[in-house]
Amino acid sequence: MANADDVRRIALSLPGAVEKLAWGMPTFRAGQGGKIFASLDDDDQAMGVKCPKEDREELMASEPDKFFIRRGHDDGYAWMRVRLAALDDEEELYAILLDSWRQAAPRKLLDAYPELGSAGGQ
Repeated sequence: MANADDVRRIALSLPGAVEKLAWGMPTFRAGQGGKIFASLDDDDQAMGVKCPKEDREELMASEPDKFFIRRGHDDGYAWMRVRLAALDDEEELYAILLDSWRQAAPRKLLDAYPELGSAGGQ
């Protein structure tokens, strides 16, 4: 079962990742002053990650115990929540964080790490 320490360790292992407190919660950003790619919820039981709005509904429908949004809060954003206890293993946690990092990382950072693949960026 994944926990907040696992999220922090893996998120900060990604190139250029930094941790910054925002809204009273730890957030992880792709580069100094960069976009947020993950955050820990208040209770450390869930994390928020970037996710295209068009993919969220399918993920939540296929695994509702794992993926969710805070209605009224996440609705308008390319963002979703992941229950840490529902993750299969550390590999799944890494894959989710890496995908979110790819969406937030600036093109220059993505280009510097081609082995991590590309999923958009700036």
